[in-house]
Amino acid sequence: MTLQQFLLILRARARIILYTLLGVVALTLIVSLLLPKQYTASTAVVLDVKSPDPVAGMVLPGLMAPGYMATQVDIVNSDRVAQRVVKLLHMDENPKIRAQWQEATEGRGDLVSWLGELLQKKLNVKPSRESNVINISFSGSDPAFAAAVTNAFAQAFIDVSLELKVEPARQYSTWFDEQTKLQRSKLEAAQAALSAYQQKTGIVATDERLDYETAKLNELSSQLTNVQAQTSDSHSKQKSAGGSETLTEVIQNPLINNLKSDIARLEAKQQESSINLGKNHPQTVRNASEIVSLKERLAVETSKISGSLSTSYQVGKQKEKELLEAIDAQKARLLDISQQRDAINVLKRDVETAQRAFEAVSQRASQTRLESQSVQTNLAVLNPAIEPPEASSPKLLLNLILSVFIGTLLGVGAALALELGNRRIRSAADLSDAIKLPLLASIGSTHAPPTLRETLLSFFAWRKRPLALAR
Repeated sequence: MTLQQFLLILRARARIILYTLLGVVALTLIVSLLLPKQYTASTAVVLDVKSPDPVAGMVLPGLMAPGYMATQVDIVNSDRVAQRVVKLLHMDENPKIRAQWQEATEGRGDLVSWLGELLQKKLNVKPSRESNVINISFSGSDPAFAAAVTNAFAQAFIDVSLELKVEPARQYSTWFDEQTKLQRSKLEAAQAALSAYQQKTGIVATDERLDYETAKLNELSSQLTNVQAQTSDSHSKQKSAGGSETLTEVIQNPLINNLKSDIARLEAKQQESSINLGKNHPQTVRNASEIVSLKERLAVETSKISGSLSTSYQVGKQKEKELLEAIDAQKARLLDISQQRDAINVLKRDVETAQRAFEAVSQRASQTRLESQSVQTNLAVLNPAIEPPEASSPKLLLNLILSVFIGTLLGVGAALALELGNRRIRSAADLSDAIKLPLLASIGSTHAPPTLRETLLSFFAWRKRPLALAR
């Protein structure tokens, strides 16, 4: 089909096209006037994804995820938010609404869920492109009700988001409280074990006690060294080849030295008396007797000093034995204290470990407790919904424009359908195609060629009916 044939068909079927167009426009106008007016109220909720959490003090990585906005939109469209709106507006307490529910469902199901589903059907949620704003709109026949439901959806969205954030924190808080009690009991048990062991052993400061006992062992070792030196010296003096007279104690003793001086003086005096007075002179005899007495006394004193050396050696050996026993006992005590110190250190480490665990759990419990009591969220209403002054639907002008377009398409379609169902001769080309013979000549009209205005008018006017092709 050529363009000329198409235009000729439209010209011939102009009345059908016109009637179809007028019918569609009239039907659209009637329906638009009869449909109840719908009012759409809108609000916007902004999501702050960059501010840190007030409790944790850090930006949660989930807030920056690409699917975060889509998740928030799904939350707004969820049944939980819709049912919260029903509760906020007290719609479930309205007797008329309850009667409508009884009539529609015969009392089956839940009223709040039923109302929530009805509200969701007229809810429209769209996130803004390249921003963190969610637009919430609701359509209704009452502008005040539409605004109230829209604001209720925004508030319910904020409340549910806060609940979704707080509920896990509350569960964690309960669990951490139990863990805190458990860690506290472990810490108290570790401290009690340490205190009991310290009381049992009498050790308070292990380092000071160990230092004291070590110093005591060193002092005993020093005493043992001195005693051994003295004993060895006494023993060597006893075995001296020169006898007791060559001992240092004997040589340096003042009494022995005085006795030796007296003996030497008396011997000189006796020798002089023997020469001058004779051996039998009483003076000589008396001097000899005094010399004998002094020598006996000298021998006694020398023997005493020798005996004292032997006694000193025996005492030194006994003291050396006692010191060795004391050192062995002190070493055993040091080993015992070291074992006690190791045991106390183990108990102290247990206490420190329990203390660190208790502090960590307590800190986490305090944080989760604060999170569970949080009333802050990263959502805020950007602009609340107000009563729309004009109806959002039906849009009369837009509907009429669409009806003209659709009516024209339907009219053209109807004309083409009728033409194809009952084909007519519209031009010389149609006749040539129908009889399958070449066109030799055509007789034109006697009238002058029509003007452009006449052509346009004739396109919409029905002047003559073309002859039908005999089949």
